Amino acid sequence: MTSLRCFVVDDEPLAVKMLENFIARTPFLELVASFTDPVLALSEMRTQAPDLVFLDIQMPDLSGMELSRMVPAGTRIIFTTAFKQYAFESYEVSALDFLLKPIRYQKFLEAAEKAREWFALKEAATASATPAAPAPEAKTSTFFKVDGALRKVEYDDILFVEGMKDYVMVFLASQKQPLVTHVTMKGMEEMLPAGQFMRIHRSFIVALDKVASVSGTGDVKVGDRLLHVSDAYREAFDAYLREYSIAR
Repeated sequence: MTSLRCFVVDDEPLAVKMLENFIARTPFLELVASFTDPVLALSEMRTQAPDLVFLDIQMPDLSGMELSRMVPAGTRIIFTTAFKQYAFESYEVSALDFLLKPIRYQKFLEAAEKAREWFALKEAATASATPAAPAPEAKTSTFFKVDGALRKVEYDDILFVEGMKDYVMVFLASQKQPLVTHVTMKGMEEMLPAGQFMRIHRSFIVALDKVASVSGTGDVKVGDRLLHVSDAYREAFDAYLREYSIAR
């Protein structure tokens, strides 16, 4: 794939210079622009739509967390901050990674490699969806990077996905051991077709046709696992059940 187009957004000029240097040292990254003003950065993102943003969190006028919720749909975030308490919240938005200042180049490179893997998976999934004939059929599979290689997985084989910080476990009907791949739950949610899969919890995405039962407390049984539907996703899941006339 081509280089990832990057923005740097940090209100500290020294931090901006450091990240610019790191990007220059990384062959598959291309610096498009740097900003110390997050409001100006957001305006430019809407016209230039970078692939990747290295984003500070504590900034005046507009925090990194607030800005991350307004980036273009195809843009991904790597947070850069001196405050580790934001780590958990960073995985609730479109963050691929969280770098704690002072940042060493090795850690930066690991995060950049994770971004390259994410975009490679997205590119592979898009390629597999390219129609070979004038009458295209619905995409039935995707690719996950597992143990350094891309593995094709049929959607019908997926039972559910469980998030574990910066990677996920994909549980399949065809094998006992889950596939482990480096991607956030947000990224996985965007890769899977919405009509076939639904997020029911911060840590769970289920294949809707694999839901065997729904308990009186609202938990769903998929395979041999009982998965909790959290309050944040309850309304959407209940709407799905009502649509298919399942009595609650």
